[in-house]
Amino acid sequence: MRHLLSVSDLDRDDVERILEAAAALRGLEGKLPTLRGKLVLSLFFESSTRTSSSFELAAKRLSADVISLKAAGSSVDKGESLKDTVLTLAQYEPHAIVVRHPRIGAPQLVARYSGAAVVNAGDGKHQHPTQALLDLFTMRDALGRLDGLHVAIVGDVLHSRVARSLIQALALVGAHVTLVGPPTLIPRGIEAMGCSTATEIEAIADADVVYVLRMQRERMEAAFVPSLREYASRWGITPERVRPGQKVMHPGPVNRSLEIDGRVADGPDSLILAQVRAGLAVRMAVLHELLAAGAPARETAAVA
Repeated sequence: MRHLLSVSDLDRDDVERILEAAAALRGLEGKLPTLRGKLVLSLFFESSTRTSSSFELAAKRLSADVISLKAAGSSVDKGESLKDTVLTLAQYEPHAIVVRHPRIGAPQLVARYSGAAVVNAGDGKHQHPTQALLDLFTMRDALGRLDGLHVAIVGDVLHSRVARSLIQALALVGAHVTLVGPPTLIPRGIEAMGCSTATEIEAIADADVVYVLRMQRERMEAAFVPSLREYASRWGITPERVRPGQKVMHPGPVNRSLEIDGRVADGPDSLILAQVRAGLAVRMAVLHELLAAGAPARETAAVA
């Protein structure tokens, strides 16, 4: 695997291999020497807490050198294009570039103008493949399987790169997806991706996992729902709408009392913090896959 730009870059064997590597790397104490001498650039042109911190820590746990660049305070503030930024940074000969950008296709541009392995950490409302992988890892860890699972994805599907990647990833592993939300937030024709759709919250009743999406108000240029209060009333995930044992997930950041009730987010069936923990192991596994293919997923731990 040369790059990870989209879930479409993966087949089921790739997914299984990455998840197994993540399981081997989970709970690692100290550092592994796997990527010693490798340079990983982290380029984030949108806000991020979980993704940026876990990628940086993942690279450091594998002993890579890491440079982190945010748009604020960089030459981007002075009008420099993404192409020129990448051409400049490519002179440092990075081995991998992790990029998040508001423009769809930005990671492909980074791959075109650098010789590095590129990981898409989110481009516009297009793709977020490592989020999908960590979600699969979390589901399998909690439920013991992926094949045959029923996952209800609830909320703002229209603006969600997480939803698009997760639909594709779940299809790869034999799971069934139902999209639930206001008609204005369910993209037309999305059933072609192999999922079903519903506009009533009752459609989550039979799901093994209820996957709650954030209302991405920063990407909304028009009113997609009459009001946020009505959205919470009709599609918010409350204790009354989930059953005991029905797992609940959310990619974060969480808007409590809007898309999900705090009692559910903090409840015994919430996997939200498990997703955060999984992010570190999965992103270590992805960097290992791209930069150290052929080496064992977990060498003897050593402090670098």
